[in-house]
Amino acid sequence: MTRNNILLESGTNELELVEFYIDERLPEHEEPYRGYYGVNVAKVLEIIRLPEVTPLPDRPHPSVLGAFDLRGRIVPLVDLALLMGMQRVEHVEPKVIVSEFNSIQTALLVSGVTRIHRISWKNIEPPDEQVASFCSRNITGVVRLAERVLLILDMEKIIGDISPSSAMTSDEQELQTVAEHNPQYKALVADDSDAIRKLMISVLTRAGFEVTGASNGREAWEILQDAKQSSRDEDRPIQEWFDAVVTDIEMPSMDGHTLCRRIKEDRHLRALPVVLFSSLITDSLRHKGESVGADDQIAKPDIGRLAEVVLELLSGTGNEPA
Repeated sequence: MTRNNILLESGTNELELVEFYIDERLPEHEEPYRGYYGVNVAKVLEIIRLPEVTPLPDRPHPSVLGAFDLRGRIVPLVDLALLMGMQRVEHVEPKVIVSEFNSIQTALLVSGVTRIHRISWKNIEPPDEQVASFCSRNITGVVRLAERVLLILDMEKIIGDISPSSAMTSDEQELQTVAEHNPQYKALVADDSDAIRKLMISVLTRAGFEVTGASNGREAWEILQDAKQSSRDEDRPIQEWFDAVVTDIEMPSMDGHTLCRRIKEDRHLRALPVVLFSSLITDSLRHKGESVGADDQIAKPDIGRLAEVVLELLSGTGNEPA
């Protein structure tokens, strides 16, 4: 199997990262600091030179430099360094990464692009508190390469900070309606973004679910393994611990596709409905979730449908919460 074909499969716990850098001007330092970052190839449409940019009135944030025409599409250009509070060193030929996620196309101005890495999610570490505090919690993972450290950016959070249309919202009346029909099912949710995980827990809780959170796929898998062991020891159904799993796809240690595949391959857990909730769910990538047995897939930021979809899946099983 070729390198390209490997990554067309889901559940291999691998991803490809576009490595890019930002040259930052630091106070009291003559030489600029070069920081290296990564973004999932699946979110990158193309990499181009800096085009002619038209300024926009009423910019939502100073980092939005304007917009440009890309083969008939109007794409906003964001200075990523400025958005993250950095003073970028001006380059003669900076690069522009045209990305798409959450059904939104955005171009990111960076100092340069180096290469593409193929990496296992198990080699991506969650950022510790010190790294997160220095990076304003814009970092979701850390990769230790032989020659440097690569920081994986939380693009959903970064773009969400400047794009109100991409913000996740839910209808309180709809959640109340779900809660009225919810016999308090138990859900396990996994997302490496602290803000999104808390929002998912809040939405499902208000819809009548009893929710347990995990910060990545491996943590969720370990929680399920503990529940399975207790279920077997006490000869009680797994539904006395969990009725459903909702998971992001991109997560350190273990991604959501791998988590879903493992659940569906485990005869003790496979009855649990699994819902993928990710910005990577598009018409062209939906087949990946289907290949690992996901029961449903919801594209971020459509969190308003989350509780209803999970309840519909559980209502279809005929299982009542224990």
